[in-house]
Parts: sequence; structure tokens; C-alpha cells
Amino acid sequence: MATNKPLTLRRNFSWTFVGNIIYAACQWGIVVVLAKLGKPEMVGQFTLGLAVTAPVIMFTNLQLRAIQATDAKQQYAFEDYLGLRLITTGLALAIIIGIVFLVGYRWEISIVIFIIALAKSFEAISDVFYGLVQQHERMDRIAISMMIKGPLSLVVLGCGIYLTGNIVWGVIGLAVAWAIVLLSFDIHSGILMVQTTSNSSPRDKVIGNSVREVRLKPRWNWVKQKKLILLSLPLGFVMMLISLNINIPRYFIERYLGERELGFFAAIGYFMLAGTMVVNALGESANPRLAKYYATGDSLAFRTLLLKLVGIGISIGGIGVLVSVVAGRQILTLVYRPEYGEYTGILILLMLATAVNYVASLLGYGMTAARYFRIQIPLFALVTAISAVVCFLLIPHNGLQGAAIALLIAAVVQVILSLAVNLLAISKLARN
Repeated sequence: MATNKPLTLRRNFSWTFVGNIIYAACQWGIVVVLAKLGKPEMVGQFTLGLAVTAPVIMFTNLQLRAIQATDAKQQYAFEDYLGLRLITTGLALAIIIGIVFLVGYRWEISIVIFIIALAKSFEAISDVFYGLVQQHERMDRIAISMMIKGPLSLVVLGCGIYLTGNIVWGVIGLAVAWAIVLLSFDIHSGILMVQTTSNSSPRDKVIGNSVREVRLKPRWNWVKQKKLILLSLPLGFVMMLISLNINIPRYFIERYLGERELGFFAAIGYFMLAGTMVVNALGESANPRLAKYYATGDSLAFRTLLLKLVGIGISIGGIGVLVSVVAGRQILTLVYRPEYGEYTGILILLMLATAVNYVASLLGYGMTAARYFRIQIPLFALVTAISAVVCFLLIPHNGLQGAAIALLIAAVVQVILSLAVNLLAISKLARN
């Protein structure tokens, strides 16, 4: 079908860029709504819910989307990925429930965490359909999904907070919105891709101009799924470590400084999202192309594209730092409330850490495209350990400034190690 014809890298990036920008703006809008309609403590509660659930979800997702997108040799069928994702998502919910009871959060926080975990489960299932679409280089379908999900999430959460003044009803609306998008759009996108893939089952057919109903069912092939687990488990650990590296400062802030300071830190941290979305759009759009270059042994094309991505990442990060220095206080006051403007120094440090992290993230796409999975475990374990140690040493005495410095140090270490792995991959490719 012409509908499934791959888009050019430029068009894929354009779609991904627009989709990510709109989605990121809406996610940021959620924090703005919480800050303006509630207190900083409410922002802190929402952030804590994300911080508790994110590492678990990241781990159990096993980064299957990246493996799907870079599966240039079609080693696994979509049904294998879907079956494994359903199993691991159920496991994630069980683990999060156990963590909540083990830590003993108060009831309101516990409910927020449970509901966010449910919303993240819907998102995880959507993500495996995104992987199928990305493999076919049709990032427009993913972008449209995000452009629906972002505004819908913002509206329903905002209405819930406005009408009840309670964050619980807001996150319930968030979960409902993500479920609606999964059922009404993402599954349909998967059907469009499966109709022409060689891995689809015989029942998936197109008759004339009409499409026979396609049922996407998980496949419980334990031999294949065991191999897929062994392949993807290192990336699961890596993503968990990356998430922990981001959230470890938040755990320490909540423990030593309280939910109010966590709310300030989280709200300021959302300024990091603007450039992150651009960087993610670059990486996700270029990842299949990088994988093909590496799989075919074209070291020059692989190196050239990766260098271009890193150069763009440095430029975006530099702009963010400059803006925060020149107009940080005014921006914080305008977007949130006047009391947030007192944290301009924290904003500058966070934007500097973000600029370094852009480079690290793009180098990470290079490692994944080259299928250097296992080596990323000790790499990110070291980065996470350094972040935890610095947070432990600095946050109790230096407050939010210590948390921002911890993120900066961790990002620098990640860049150095990721660069070394990419150079190793390129030299190995050149020798072959």
C-alpha cells in the first residue's frame, strides 16, 4: 500500500519534531497548570509519582522500541514484541505496587503513584506499536498520536484539577486519555503497518481498496521471546539506570528538603524538555538510518551522520544556556509564579547540564544503532552511582544547587564514556 511507503529522513524528522514539540509543550503545560492552580507541593506530588514509576517502567519496557526500529534483518515479528511487552507491563505494575507498600507513602501519594503507573502501562503498550511504525520509517503516525495525546492529556488533567482541586482526579483523567489514544489510534497504526510486512500472518489481507479486519494478537513463542529477552535485557537495565540518574536527585530532594522544594526543582527542570524533544526527534528519526549504515559496514556514513547529530545537539544546548542567563528570572516568573523566579541560578545550572546531556543522548543513539547493548550497563551504572554519591554529599548541605550540580557531573561522565564506546564501534567497523 502506498500508505506504508517509508518517508524521507527529512520528512520523518519534521513530523517527529512537530509531534514531540506539541507533546512536550502539553506535558510542560501540565506542570504549569499544577503550579498555577495548586501549590508547589502538588507539583512535587506529581513529580514523585513519575519518579517512582519511571525507572520500573523503563526497565520492564526493555527498550523494545529501539530494538524493533533497528531490527534491519527482521529477526523478530511484531507479535513477539507485543507478547513480551504485555508480560513485562504486568510485571511493572506488580513491582510498583510492591515499592509503594514497602516505602509506606501516605495514602494520597500512593493513589497518585498507582494511577500514574496505570497510565504508564497504557503508554508502554502504545510504545510497542510506535516501534512497529518507526521500523517502517513512518514517523508521521507516531507524531499524530502524540499530537492527539498531548492536548487531550492537558485538557482532562486540567479540568480534573480545576473542578476538584485534587491531583488524584487529574491523574485519573491522564490515564483515561492515554487509554483512549491507544485504543482509537495507535492500534490502528499498527494494523496499517502489519498489512504489508512480511512477518504478518496470512489472515492480514487487503482486498481491492478495502481492508479486511486485522487482529493484532501477541504470540507466545517462548523460544523466541527468551532470545529477545536476552537481547533486550541489557537495554532494559540501561534505561532503568538512565531514569534513575534523572530521578535520583528528586528522591534526595523529597527526603531531605520536602515536597515543596521538589515542586520548585521539577517545575524548573521542565525547561530542559524544549531542547530534549528536538534531540529525541533527531535521534529517533536517524536511528534506523544509523543502524542500516552500521549493518552494511558503511563506517563513513555512520560517522558522518553521528557527527552531524552531535553538532546540532551542541548548538541547541548552547542556545538554552544563553537564554537562561539573559532572561531566566523573567521566564520563570511569567510561566509559573513570582516565587519561582528566585531560582534563576538553578535554571542556569540545569540548562548547562542539559546541554551536555544532549550530546550524551545522541551518542547513545549511536551505541544502540551499532547494537552495543551490554556495554551500556556498566557505563550507566557508573554514571548513576556517581550521581547518587554526589547527591548524597551535596543536597543535604547545598539544597537544590547540589542537585543541579549532580546532574551536570553525571552528564559529563556519560559523554566521556559514550564517546569512547562509539569510537570503539567505528574502529571495529573500519577494520572489517
